Amino acid sequence: MSMQVLHPRNWSPPIGYANGISVAAGRIVFIAGQVGWDAEQHFQSEELVPQFEQALKNIIAVLAEAGGKPNHICRLTAYCIDKPAYLAGRRELGRIWKSLIGSHFPAMSMIFVADLLDAPAKIELEATAVIPAS
Repeated sequence: MSMQVLHPRNWSPPIGYANGISVAAGRIVFIAGQVGWDAEQHFQSEELVPQFEQALKNIIAVLAEAGGKPNHICRLTAYCIDKPAYLAGRRELGRIWKSLIGSHFPAMSMIFVADLLDAPAKIELEATAVIPAS
């Protein structure tokens, strides 16, 4: 797949994300917001870090249904209700990212919100991926 990271030459490099991604062609997959519950919609933890890991695994599982892989993710948006927990967990969140996604960093946004629909969710992830045309 022809995926190009978009980074203006005179900008400082981003850490853990890309400012933009350009993709030539392929099958576009839109993944709805995934919270940190398991396949039976049960939360195994009320903590942010384990919920992030499960939500990311859920993104990967939905993408796999379309034949996609984590490196096909072009955009990821995170909605989080606990900024202090996010800031405190950044190192562990990075470790989880690398274990599940590797060194692929799509265009990402982190948005802090007052609440999420599915209590006790602390974070929700949504993604857009492009699977290469065969």
